[in-house]
Amino acid sequence: MDIDTIAAISTPVGEGAISIVRLSGQNAITIANELFKGKDLYTVDSHTMHYGKIIDPKSEEIADEVILSVMRAPKTFTCEDVVEINCHGGLMAVNRILEIVLDRGARLAEPGEFTKRAFLNGRIDLSQAEAVMDVIQSKTSQAMNVALHQLDGKLSRLIKELRQELIETIAHVEVNIDYPEYDDVEEMSHELMKVKTKSVHEQIVRLLQVAKQGKILREGIKTAIIGRPNVGKSSLMNSLVQEERAIVTEIPGTTRDIIEEYVNVRGIPLKLIDTAGIRETQDIVEKIGVERSRKILQDADLVLFMLNYNDELTDDDREIFHLLKDLNYIVIINKTDLPKKVNMDEITELALGHSVISTSLIQEKGIDQLETALSNLFFSDVEMTNDITYVSNVRHIHLLKQSKEALEDAMNALELNMPLDIIQIDVTRTWEFLGEIIGETASESLIDQLFSQFCLGK
Repeated sequence: MDIDTIAAISTPVGEGAISIVRLSGQNAITIANELFKGKDLYTVDSHTMHYGKIIDPKSEEIADEVILSVMRAPKTFTCEDVVEINCHGGLMAVNRILEIVLDRGARLAEPGEFTKRAFLNGRIDLSQAEAVMDVIQSKTSQAMNVALHQLDGKLSRLIKELRQELIETIAHVEVNIDYPEYDDVEEMSHELMKVKTKSVHEQIVRLLQVAKQGKILREGIKTAIIGRPNVGKSSLMNSLVQEERAIVTEIPGTTRDIIEEYVNVRGIPLKLIDTAGIRETQDIVEKIGVERSRKILQDADLVLFMLNYNDELTDDDREIFHLLKDLNYIVIINKTDLPKKVNMDEITELALGHSVISTSLIQEKGIDQLETALSNLFFSDVEMTNDITYVSNVRHIHLLKQSKEALEDAMNALELNMPLDIIQIDVTRTWEFLGEIIGETASESLIDQLFSQFCLGK
């Protein structure tokens, strides 16, 4: 059998209604037909499903009842023959079928190999392949929409248009240099080169302007909830998550370990981290929790700093304000249902212009204002619409920044009136950086590394 026919389980591990074993390659249909008791798979139409049984050739026993899908090349995800065996969910049935398939000559797929084959066979480009994992890992509907647009090729088409504009400019320069005797070829002047490079540069800048929001939608905002013990940190997490995720008591120091949970706030994914209360303590276990809280504070994209409306500010509170001075943070004054003891003027002064939100979590007040502040903090300068092409992948953002810098080098050289064949070097670098985004100039090692991050059956 052809060792290039690959197979893997394409559904999550665990109990469920169905599980799927996927095969792809030249002998996918041949292997499946040897195991399938039902219709002759050689004679069925492409993209059809058939009921039958998988038989273990060694024991001639029935492995499972299945629904088997047959999809013939090239109109498949991998552009190869693909068979999907839909069996009963659970560990035993699907693993047994996979073992039988591998015994008949298929080999176990490497992580991401199905998607890698789709890329290598020209079905999708590299940015679309990466979008496959973004779709799988999306945590909000907006993140899903960004990933789907990238999977559909929205970013790819724009990158290809920019590269085409650059390559035409490069070719124009080379024709002028190599064939100066042709009068019917428009001369590439410095002014014309300025127009071409400026156009591409503006579009790259526009992509980078919304890259921050795209990255947030893709990866989420690492959000630490901090404050002294018993100010309502765990209550805030429970309120945002809308379930009793953290233990809430009136005893200070209850939270001693780090609790993490993803939550969707107006389409923005937050990775909430409920930390141990920051204070001086002699309790060894609590002290470890406090030190962890301080470390998480430095790694956070956003900090929700909670204070008690019913307490005066302490030196611990003032120290936390000092620790936050270079970070994104929102101050939350909780327990406004109790008598006021906190000095609001001092908080406003210490907050240095950052948002200050008042809440009473026990009365479910103030959460809407907090969500508005969160949204404004990260999305106030851009309107979320489907018309915008969002760049959300860190690799893509890095390459766009390199493209922008290379193009700016070319534009600076144009201002200095340097020779066009020298300026063309930076324009070519820009073209190559953009090509890495969609995989047209990416190295084989980079491609292998990217697909190794995928799950086994994708």
